[in-house]
Amino acid sequence: MPLPLTGLKILELGTLIAAPFAARMLGEFGADVVKVEAPGEGDPLRKWRKMHGDTSLWWYLQARNKKSVGIDLKTPEGQRLVRRLAADADVLIENFRPGKMESWGLGWETLHTLNPRLVMVRISAYGQDGPYKGRPGFGRIANAFGGISYLAGYPDRAPVTPGSATLPDYMSGLYGALGALLALRTAEHTGVGQIVDIGLYEPIFRVLDELAPAYAYRGYVRERMGPATVNVVPHSHYPTVDGKWVAIACTNDKIFARFAAVAGEPELAGSGKWGTIAQREAARAEVDAWTTAWTSRHSRDEILALCDEGQVPCGPLLSIDEIFDDPQYAARQNIARVPHPKLGEVAVPNVVPRLTETPGTIRSLGPELGADTDRILSEILGRSAAEISALKAGGIV
Repeated sequence: MPLPLTGLKILELGTLIAAPFAARMLGEFGADVVKVEAPGEGDPLRKWRKMHGDTSLWWYLQARNKKSVGIDLKTPEGQRLVRRLAADADVLIENFRPGKMESWGLGWETLHTLNPRLVMVRISAYGQDGPYKGRPGFGRIANAFGGISYLAGYPDRAPVTPGSATLPDYMSGLYGALGALLALRTAEHTGVGQIVDIGLYEPIFRVLDELAPAYAYRGYVRERMGPATVNVVPHSHYPTVDGKWVAIACTNDKIFARFAAVAGEPELAGSGKWGTIAQREAARAEVDAWTTAWTSRHSRDEILALCDEGQVPCGPLLSIDEIFDDPQYAARQNIARVPHPKLGEVAVPNVVPRLTETPGTIRSLGPELGADTDRILSEILGRSAAEISALKAGGIV
């Protein structure tokens, strides 16, 4: 059975993470992705934290299933080539600063005229309009501006990185892929494409729980709480006797009653002193101290087994080496091992989401720079061998 996006043509002009991740997701489900890179240089991601010769392992995550064509976007002839590719594409994905594509003669008005059905995904630091549109920005800035960095860490210390500085890049890529599919659905009905416009900070702001309505409704500003969670307790990370950590989440009174029973003090729940969310919230420090005292008497495996038996939500805080050994990851095949001509076998995160009938695939871990230039210029753009040689001689491709 063909993959869901078989036949869809994607032209990627992005670098690093956000736009390439959006294109990568579409490519995993069958789309034909042509990535345009600067000749002789390529996407800077190829060089990030090099761990295999001259190529970064990051590259093999972002470039899988793609074709690479080397074109100099700063030259008039290179720009003409890209316009020709865009005229044949269904979706163009880019993450340059607003105005850069226009300076190359590759702005929306130009491309839309050439290809009225084209969908253009544009990911930038602050979006295509607004007073900050021209500012540079990366994931760390988006975490800060989007509001999540303010919440990360302890109240008496500096805010910390919320997991990864690159989180907004991946989330923007995810929203970019979703936006492309939504816009393509509209184009099927109307024959007209549109722009999908995303600021890196916007997906972060979008997932900040109830912060916006809570502030607008009663001026409430959530502050940093370390690993704890507002409103409910115990709902945090707790140490174990063997030097590890577990996450426990008692989000309602019934779950707390089950946890109190597991911890050997069922009388604390129900009509007891901590039977309601309000009672536990009022005694947050005491409840967390009691929970810590209990977890500190048991190993991580013992706690997981007890909580599993008592139907209490509890999970280990896994490091990457533990993830590789975990049976759930193995059963779900969350780690794919893909052959590579230079590296041998490479372990990478597998495709998400899982489709039962037409699952996404990892057909390759990414091309060498310009590996598909000749074929794309000849098969898609109809250039002769002599014309291709001339373009190479002129440094255009």
